[in-house]
Amino acid sequence: MKIAAAFLLLVVSLSAQAPAPAKSALDKSTLEAYLRYAELWIPQVNVKIDDPKPSAALDGFYDVAIHLTFNGSTKDELYYVSKDGKNIVKGQMYEIGKSPFQSNLSLLKTDQLPNYGAGASAIVNLVVFSDFQCPYCQKEEMDLRKNLPVAFGDKVRVSFADFPLTQIHPWAMKGSIAGRCMYRNSAAAFWDYHDWIYQNQGDIKLENFDAKLQEYANKKGLDALQLGRCMDDKSASAEVEKNVDLGHQLAVSATPTLFINGRKLDGGLEWNVLQQLLQIEVDHQTAQAKTVAVADPNKADNSCCTVEIPKIGAKK
Repeated sequence: MKIAAAFLLLVVSLSAQAPAPAKSALDKSTLEAYLRYAELWIPQVNVKIDDPKPSAALDGFYDVAIHLTFNGSTKDELYYVSKDGKNIVKGQMYEIGKSPFQSNLSLLKTDQLPNYGAGASAIVNLVVFSDFQCPYCQKEEMDLRKNLPVAFGDKVRVSFADFPLTQIHPWAMKGSIAGRCMYRNSAAAFWDYHDWIYQNQGDIKLENFDAKLQEYANKKGLDALQLGRCMDDKSASAEVEKNVDLGHQLAVSATPTLFINGRKLDGGLEWNVLQQLLQIEVDHQTAQAKTVAVADPNKADNSCCTVEIPKIGAKK
């Protein structure tokens, strides 16, 4: 009995001294619990964690995308988790030979988006994720339409991407679908509609949207039957959803959100502030062009002082 008791006491003692199992950030529940504490995510925030993928940005790490949902709003975050599960990195990885906003530039394809300003010759591409029912978007968009062509001429191109906040703006999705229908007609038709809907935003409600749109179509001499078919066409709403998905990939969670050559900016900026930011980018791209010309004089001579500058939406 004494031997058995001594053996039992030894087992209990060894068990008490045994280290706890090592935690791993590759375990989704462990990672969620850790980040909830670190990031102060309240219990009402729903967390969905994607499977880890080998990171192209950081050797020895996985990319782990995390999707947060709260009261109908969504936000996407990217974390790097070491392959041994011991370390978590949050931040942006930069490569000195590329734009600091290269990850955004790789996603921003604008060939299917309405745009105005210069074409391929623009040295600055401004992409605006906007909502037709958002009052902050209204001011931002109208400021851009009024001031940008005068201030920057052919140096800046603006592209419009739909991001209707359907959880708080009941007719925003209809507004975006109608915009896509107008764009199918022509780019000019889209921008006419764009200006009209923002100018009349305060008078539009979910209950009268169809009537207001019909009134607008009649005034512009548009084919009302064709427009109605387009509004019911699932492919038009799919185009809007594609823009929304792109916004989520770029961690857009509010409108307006702007990207100046990939640099993400939360919108609602006064024109004088936005003008300064655009001028900084124009000056930077101009200086970069001169640097390339000096570094490769033969190329500069052959191209008559034209240099290649990566642009948003350029096909690789």
